[in-house]
Amino acid sequence: MKLDHKKITTLGELKKAGYTSVGIKDELRNNLRNRIKEGKDSFAGVWGYEDSVIPELERAILSRHNINLLGLRGQAKTRLARLMVHLLDEYIPVVEGSEINDDPLKPISRYSRQLIEEKGDDTPISWLHRDERFYEKLATPDVTVADLIGDVDPIKAANLKLSYADDRVIHFGMIPRAHRCIFVINELPDLQARIQVSLFNILQEGDIQIRGFKLRLPLDIQFVFTANPEDYTNRGSIVTPLKDRIGSQILTHYPNEIATARKITAQEARLDERQTETVYVPELAKNLLEQISFEARTSEFVDAKSGVSARTSITAYENLLSTAERRALSQGIDKTRVRLSDFMGVIPAITGKIELVYEGEQEGADAVALMLIDDAIKSLFPNYFPAILKLEQKDADGPYDDLILWFFDREGIELLDEQTDDEYQKTLDSIPPLQELINKHQPKISANDSYFLKEFLLWGLVVHKKLSKQRYTKGYKLKDLYGGFISKL
Repeated sequence: MKLDHKKITTLGELKKAGYTSVGIKDELRNNLRNRIKEGKDSFAGVWGYEDSVIPELERAILSRHNINLLGLRGQAKTRLARLMVHLLDEYIPVVEGSEINDDPLKPISRYSRQLIEEKGDDTPISWLHRDERFYEKLATPDVTVADLIGDVDPIKAANLKLSYADDRVIHFGMIPRAHRCIFVINELPDLQARIQVSLFNILQEGDIQIRGFKLRLPLDIQFVFTANPEDYTNRGSIVTPLKDRIGSQILTHYPNEIATARKITAQEARLDERQTETVYVPELAKNLLEQISFEARTSEFVDAKSGVSARTSITAYENLLSTAERRALSQGIDKTRVRLSDFMGVIPAITGKIELVYEGEQEGADAVALMLIDDAIKSLFPNYFPAILKLEQKDADGPYDDLILWFFDREGIELLDEQTDDEYQKTLDSIPPLQELINKHQPKISANDSYFLKEFLLWGLVVHKKLSKQRYTKGYKLKDLYGGFISKL
């Protein structure tokens, strides 16, 4: 029921308007039912979950369950919880001055019951917007029962001249203050077992116990917990009786394809408008960036249990544009294109986001990041050019023979980090077999994307051991794999 919250200011006016109390789980359920009937998206901006996580989450809401979102880091668990706020009514009435958002028709605190008993229909009410009905707490080992449930407040006892035997001396914690709200506890296994135990009765019976006080407070809260499976072994666990009281456990996951990952990155990357105007990013560069995260999730050097967050691609994309932008600024030009060599600028974003296993630590974080870029190139290469097989017929002609021969007869080429766009293009245009391969296998490529594709082809031959690549302080040198060695002999 939609009421005019600006005109209704007392309990009597609220009753006259025909308001009926609805629990938060029913409120979420009713609004979700309407959205599903109308074909509206309840979790807009969350990509890749349309056929997996979101239907399960909607079923849990329709079942009025408390929910545990279980998944690795960077899988939009907290975002899903925050989006549930849009399923709440825009405004709800509360007893004015109530610490715990008392429903005027169903007050549960002593303050509100006494106020209504004293003033009756003249009891003042205020209105709470749905944006104020979201509480979030990160579970850390230092969280106490007092933080979540409450504690005796000696200052309040002194000011009101009350003994500690009076329940009015209690200062409520976050959970009672989240009455009629969504309450999210992130990383639940990090919460100490004794603190998890204090949640039992709240979830099941609505009782809270503080310093010997046992209050019957039938709190009306939609709990959403998030947890990382890694936490079950590394830091702690969800105690079994608490887990038993959580209605639905929903498994989240990473994007299954590049197109979905690209949507997430494009939506989440924080870019300056001047960056997007200055830097053109080829489609292949965007695909390659996402492929790096896909490679990391299956790499033998990366800890799969820790996961590779979607934030890896987001921050890498920001770094990629900044690398090209910095070059443009230093050269005093208004427009530039991303180059494959600009991917060296994303290494700090990768190394800061992945957890390495022992073998990865031995290789070094930077070396692993470079391997992931090479693996991404190798994975995408067959989508654009003929695949290079490990075993090839000895005397058979290969599609890349002319290009490899071109390098065999020369000292190679240098692609410097700070080359101007004209110099960069001139260097790549100086290799005729490169353009011939582009014309043959990617004839429809746009002019803006063609130079990135040329560099991609060269790097593809490097990762397939057909050419060699050497990194210098200011750039790369690409040359024949054996030519230099033979010429020395």
